[in-house]
Amino acid sequence: MSRSIAGPEIERLIQLLAKLPGLGPRSARRAALHLVKRREQILAPLAVAMADAADRVVTCSCCGNIDTQDPCTICCDAGRDRSTIVVVEDVSDLWALERAKALNAAYHVLGGVLSPLEGIGPDELTIGRLVERVAEGGVKEIIIAVNATVEGQTTAHYIMDQLEGSAVTVTRLAHGVPVGGELDYLDEGTLSAAMRSRTAF
Repeated sequence: MSRSIAGPEIERLIQLLAKLPGLGPRSARRAALHLVKRREQILAPLAVAMADAADRVVTCSCCGNIDTQDPCTICCDAGRDRSTIVVVEDVSDLWALERAKALNAAYHVLGGVLSPLEGIGPDELTIGRLVERVAEGGVKEIIIAVNATVEGQTTAHYIMDQLEGSAVTVTRLAHGVPVGGELDYLDEGTLSAAMRSRTAF
């Protein structure tokens, strides 16, 4: 049985930090100690920033991105090529593509992939909203940028079926993305090359 080495407030901070991706119990303790030791410089401003984010973060009603405004910053960007929509599984994938500066297009976040074993069907994703966006007109190309997993490819084929008969060209990322790979973990060079080498679906 592990013993507490600090008060309940610090222990709670450690437990919450340990839930973050990439932080285990030991890393969480180190991070908590660093924050506590630098209360004025880091901990207090971080607490304010987190409270502000918790109060203001919303999901974009157009594309599904996470931002502090609706429509989101990307959807409000007049310099975006709205004739091209990049379809991604998750917001982390959108952010990864933006970091790579691969394309100045619009986005659509599905909120996951089809997975019957986990009870995730088309109604749990935003595929219907994507079809609506295409039907509204002005869209020439849909780039399906889902992860190269079985579920990702199943989702891609389902989207293809839903868009059949529309005038849009549907493309996908080049096969430079490794099978089983996840976009958020790829480097910017790989993402840029994959985006440039996209092929017809």
